[in-house]
Amino acid sequence: MKKKSNLLENIIHGIFLLLGLVTIGCVLLITVYLVISGIPAILEIGLVDFLFGDTWASTAAEPKFGILPFILTSVYGTAGAILLGVPIGFLTAVYLAKMAPKKIKEVVNQAVSMLAGIPSVIYGFVGMMVLVPGIRKLFNVPDGASLLSAIIVLAIMILPSIIKMSVTALEAVPKEYEDASLALGATPEETWFRVSVPAARSGIAAAVVLGVGRAIGEAMAVMMVAGNASNMPDSLFQSVRFLTTAVASEMGYASGLQREALFSIALVLFLFIMLINAVLNFFLKGEKTE
Repeated sequence: MKKKSNLLENIIHGIFLLLGLVTIGCVLLITVYLVISGIPAILEIGLVDFLFGDTWASTAAEPKFGILPFILTSVYGTAGAILLGVPIGFLTAVYLAKMAPKKIKEVVNQAVSMLAGIPSVIYGFVGMMVLVPGIRKLFNVPDGASLLSAIIVLAIMILPSIIKMSVTALEAVPKEYEDASLALGATPEETWFRVSVPAARSGIAAAVVLGVGRAIGEAMAVMMVAGNASNMPDSLFQSVRFLTTAVASEMGYASGLQREALFSIALVLFLFIMLINAVLNFFLKGEKTE
């Protein structure tokens, strides 16, 4: 009986090990493919001209492949979405985990789950039909399809990830921590923000990074509300193009050096996401060491 149990455990262990290796293999395959496909264009265009050039004219008689506008737009758009979405998501998570009555918590959780399940194209469609005209009328600008519209849509899209993961992290904090704080005379609010939140900071950080990853990687929604013009993001009301939308909007008809340059953009985007994951892992390892 013991031998059968050990055999079953070994089989299960082998299956999980195989699945883990498949996952690692997929990541390595994507990495190698992007490097092989993206490096030739960077070498031909020049690394400095590619990363710091301010003009993208891939179909001109004398094509230019500068992606600095796309990089800055992605950075500004993601930062703006985080500045809007993280405080709202974090405070909502604290409310749901610590303050909300059971019925309200159930309703809000269902609403958050619905937000998470809505396809990105629906966010983009609603933004294009409601948000873009609203910004045009409110700020009296020629076109509401702009960086501001993209930031608002992205902020809404990252809320479900931040809220759900943060609630899970906060609810995992041992109740004894809060009881000890209350016994020492702290108010419930002080306990939540000075005891529970610091204890759950690694989970909350993971939620924020997951939100950042979705904001950076979103394509369809921002393509529909940002104007998809390769301009420098000099203003919140400027029509812009993100790294993701640059690839999605031209890949269907690109060829030659233009197609290779799009693979190079995908490589830059991939490196951004890998850098974020590396920072998260470093942060979590630091938390475990403490």
